[in-house]
Amino acid sequence: MKNWKHLFAQLVKFGIVGVLATLIDWVIFYLLTNIINIHYGIATAISFLISTVFNYYLSVKYVFDVDSSTSKKRNFVIFLIFSIIGLGLNELILWICIEKIRLYNMIGKIIATGLVMIFNFITRKIFLEKSMKIIKK
Repeated sequence: MKNWKHLFAQLVKFGIVGVLATLIDWVIFYLLTNIINIHYGIATAISFLISTVFNYYLSVKYVFDVDSSTSKKRNFVIFLIFSIIGLGLNELILWICIEKIRLYNMIGKIIATGLVMIFNFITRKIFLEKSMKIIKK
């Protein structure tokens, strides 16, 4: 029962951190694409990178059970690898939504964010927490 409560608490914290990171991502994306007129592909990379650094800091500090004795560089590399994969998924989903389905870019961004969020939680939960225990052994 304790594991379910802990998982639920993590999901809530992940959600809060995710909402904040998403807002940062969306605001930067919107400003870059609609105000500065940067191509959505480049804007996505910039906004995603900035929000990922923010997300990493809060995730390690408040969300996931990352052993503080393990290397912070290693934690960040694992987080970054999956964030880059998430960025690739984000770019692919945006491309499909904008170029193929012809959705407004912010609608595509919402769809991409929702799908990538699921990927992010699962991979960060498994690899940040579990791999840190394996690496430490």
